[in-house]
Amino acid sequence: SFPTRRSSDLTKIADVIANENFKGYGRLLFPGRLSESDKKRTLGQIAPLFPYHRHLSVDATLNVLNSMLAREKNGEKIFYDLYSDKEKGRAPTKAETGLFYFRGVKKAPFAVICAGGSFQYVASLHESLPHALELSRMGFNAFTLHYRTESLEAACEDLAVAITQIFARAEELNVGTECYSLWGSSVGAHIAAYLASYGPHGFGGGPLPRPGTLVLQYTGHTNHTRREPPTYVCVGENDPVCDWRVMKKRLDALAACGIDTEFHKYPHLGHGFGLGLGTEAEGWIASAAAFWKRHLPRRTLRVLSRFEAAAV
Repeated sequence: SFPTRRSSDLTKIADVIANENFKGYGRLLFPGRLSESDKKRTLGQIAPLFPYHRHLSVDATLNVLNSMLAREKNGEKIFYDLYSDKEKGRAPTKAETGLFYFRGVKKAPFAVICAGGSFQYVASLHESLPHALELSRMGFNAFTLHYRTESLEAACEDLAVAITQIFARAEELNVGTECYSLWGSSVGAHIAAYLASYGPHGFGGGPLPRPGTLVLQYTGHTNHTRREPPTYVCVGENDPVCDWRVMKKRLDALAACGIDTEFHKYPHLGHGFGLGLGTEAEGWIASAAAFWKRHLPRRTLRVLSRFEAAAV
């Protein structure tokens, strides 16, 4: 396993990328194209690689990487390509995509999570992989998407492909497809929200249902239809990138259409807080999961209830 918190300065990014258990996708665990000097940074020194994010947690980083390492060693397949080699050859940026899978309970519903990064990088190690790990520990099946950063349209197409593949391989992946959820942070929330509004087919995916629940962190997304899924929102009051009033205005418009919503604003907190560990937002992900559960069908809730009973 990777080191503990105290010795996190012993492991360099280059060592993680080169780990044989992460072969083929190690580079996608870190943001953007890294220089050789960046790769010499240790896991305790990665904060500067996330210029649009705050409250990075070394503990959360180590938890995620060690969980992935254990899952790989246990024979779990945790990384899936979105595109074939032929498709990557025609469009080379498609080689920088992929889907990470954190297994929960067999036939439990799934979530797909999109991190932010202002289309400069994908902040998965801070804003989606830790979320997926937490959801899997609650029994949910959770995927994180590493999408193309060239444009919003390309990223939405990647999410549409990901959802379509999950549905097509639902039996193999052991996931339930009823009332799946989409989660997103910052620009990742834009991606998730557009797919929630128009469905995978709206961006070249299959003729599949829209998500049953949408969870958004700090985004300036304003577009909506009158048929949005139930939507949960959390944002910092002092966010210099996303004004909380913009998010609240959109939620009020959804509520006026009879759509269930839940809004959380955290005083003194800024942009890019991820799980919010050590801040007033800590624990928000459990609150969002509870919101999702309120909208799950009873048969799906029974799957999760059996897991919860066994965990007690």
